[in-house]
Amino acid sequence: MILKKGNKLYSILTGNCPKCHQDFMYKNRNAYHLSQTLEMHERCSQCQTKYKIEPSFFYGSMYVSYGVGVAFSIITFIISFIMFESSLFFSFIAIALTLLGLMPIIMRLSRNIWINIFMSYDASLAKRKQM
Repeated sequence: MILKKGNKLYSILTGNCPKCHQDFMYKNRNAYHLSQTLEMHERCSQCQTKYKIEPSFFYGSMYVSYGVGVAFSIITFIISFIMFESSLFFSFIAIALTLLGLMPIIMRLSRNIWINIFMSYDASLAKRKQM
């Protein structure tokens, strides 16, 4: 199974701690609670991993966000222009609405990808918690 603990994709898609995969990194699970979309816990409550490695650490996720946005735009274009055979104007509107509607998800997803570039799963942390 692709989405199991110990896999980076699990941490990226669920927003769990990249080290132990036990705790949720964000203070609010609902990404659409806009005032708290990017508010994160200081540390993992299970393994004490510090999420903000250094000041302004997550500025790098803006580069990832650009790539994620482009990926969503391409998917939206393929669906609207090629599958539904809509006009270029309608495809542009569909892309804009998709990016606007998914912005909280894109921001969290890019942060999850960014932190998982620098941290890896540690099975010993998860085993220590189970004991």
